[in-house]
Amino acid sequence: MRLSRFVLGLLMALFPVVSVGAADERCLAAASSELERLYCEVMASGRGASLPSQPDFNRNSPRVQALLLKRPAQQLGLTLPQPAQVQTPESPDEPEADPFPGAEPSPGPVEALADCRLNGEQIRCPEGDYELATNRRRSELAEGVLGPNNRLEFEPFTGSRDDEQAVRRYLSQAYDQYIPRMLRIGLGANTMSFTAFHNAFHTLESGGVDFSERMAQTYELLKQDRQQLGVKTRYHDELPESLTLCSHINRDIVVCDNVGTNWVYVRANR
Repeated sequence: MRLSRFVLGLLMALFPVVSVGAADERCLAAASSELERLYCEVMASGRGASLPSQPDFNRNSPRVQALLLKRPAQQLGLTLPQPAQVQTPESPDEPEADPFPGAEPSPGPVEALADCRLNGEQIRCPEGDYELATNRRRSELAEGVLGPNNRLEFEPFTGSRDDEQAVRRYLSQAYDQYIPRMLRIGLGANTMSFTAFHNAFHTLESGGVDFSERMAQTYELLKQDRQQLGVKTRYHDELPESLTLCSHINRDIVVCDNVGTNWVYVRANR
């Protein structure tokens, strides 16, 4: 069994998605736009495994909703609403929901990337280039990274999950630890997007499971299986379309996220 299959099975077990296949009427009752009704149709078809829960989907802007639905709609031969149909005239002045919780909203590239240029598997910047991180062979890893001293540990969340600002701050700090730790064990192409990270937090915590503890357990399982299982360098050829999808984790790491897919770029020769 290759690591890709293990990771998929592990994430499905640890971060379950609540099925709405048998709840079409409830789904439609909560839909207030053509995109939200299309979401219900995709979920009822069984092709919505990669989509967030309905409340999380509905919190996104129409632009992000369309982006989320693009691939499953194509697979089903369904047509996405035209841009004019994606507007929300009931609340034209209401700000869009942040599709990347944990980051400050920005109308364009993050300021630190303003002078950079996206070039496929590279981000070219005046101060140095960043290269797309892929999965690495076990023989390429630093000595000891699969041992007991390399852990993914952050404090449990102690606030109210209804306090979205507190949740964002907490998850942003946790995510800034998660990405470097995944790179350390050679799984740069297996990282969760921040949206998936955010959704996993709410799914686990609402089920009475400590998110920080579960993430630590997951990391240990990944380390164990890295010692035994093979890994593909990459699982798809898709690349980010724009630097507006990208932001710094730290000075050496840039993460790009179109909600459905995550890419990690690492400073060259670091």
